[in-house]
Amino acid sequence: MKIGAQVSCYLTSWDDIRAVVETMEAGRWHSVYHADHFVPPNRPGASESEAAYEGYASMAAVASITNRLKLGHLVLGNTYRNPGLVAKMAGTIDHISHGRFTLAIGAGWFQREHEAYGWEFPSVRERSDRLEEACALLRMLFTSDSPVTYKGRYYSLDNAVLSPGSYQQSHIPIMVGGMGERRTLRTLAMYGDVFNVDGFAARGHGGMSLDLYKRKAEILNRHCERVGRDPSEIRHTVLMPMRLTDDESEARDFVEAIGPGTVAGPAGYVIERVGELFDAGVDEIMFGRLPNEPEEFQRIEEEVIAAFD
Repeated sequence: MKIGAQVSCYLTSWDDIRAVVETMEAGRWHSVYHADHFVPPNRPGASESEAAYEGYASMAAVASITNRLKLGHLVLGNTYRNPGLVAKMAGTIDHISHGRFTLAIGAGWFQREHEAYGWEFPSVRERSDRLEEACALLRMLFTSDSPVTYKGRYYSLDNAVLSPGSYQQSHIPIMVGGMGERRTLRTLAMYGDVFNVDGFAARGHGGMSLDLYKRKAEILNRHCERVGRDPSEIRHTVLMPMRLTDDESEARDFVEAIGPGTVAGPAGYVIERVGELFDAGVDEIMFGRLPNEPEEFQRIEEEVIAAFD
């Protein structure tokens, strides 16, 4: 039973990020993740001029100041970087961290930051096509012992060598972010190693719930059967927006802001919701939308994570 957190890398400072990560490293936390945004997304009142640290560079810094925590993103936007570059950066972080990195990537969704930085924002269909190609290319680079040549519609490699490659054995795991039932979960079945149910996106799927996890997991299993993949090879995780509070009105406001099924309330309630997911087969839960305050992370560790020791 593993519990990690998505530590905000926007609307914050590097000193605050570092203080939280150091608290996690010293405690019972299993993993730390960053988002991948270039302007703060979906935060009422936030200005585009406020800090948004680049997710890959900040995670490389986290890798260098930790020795134990697992590392990753929730999730990288495929539209922001060439996937060959993504693989090269992943190999570098995997070596810096001595094999603690998971490459997590999704199709990309935030149109405004594409506009701000001059990146094309294709249709949903094209972004899904690009993600599938990128995942195929990444898996080839991570698993090949020889140079890779790849020719797709959007991406290509010409006798490319990934060095440094995967530090960990057998290769850097690939998380395919998103819950799209026809395309994204099929791409995961073909090329991914980690499944993630995103509690922030759950509003569009009826809310975060045990039933949502079970439904998406069953669809993933059917895709695995169709493509000849053993579903037991894919690890299951959940990104869970969470607020630990004894204040009923604060909990209610948090749920209303994020969406139905969001976990907010006293420790006993949080433990119950986390426990039902672990019992259903989830391997790791990442808490999200936590304040970047070491004291809050320590309190969650003592009141929630300790219950699963």
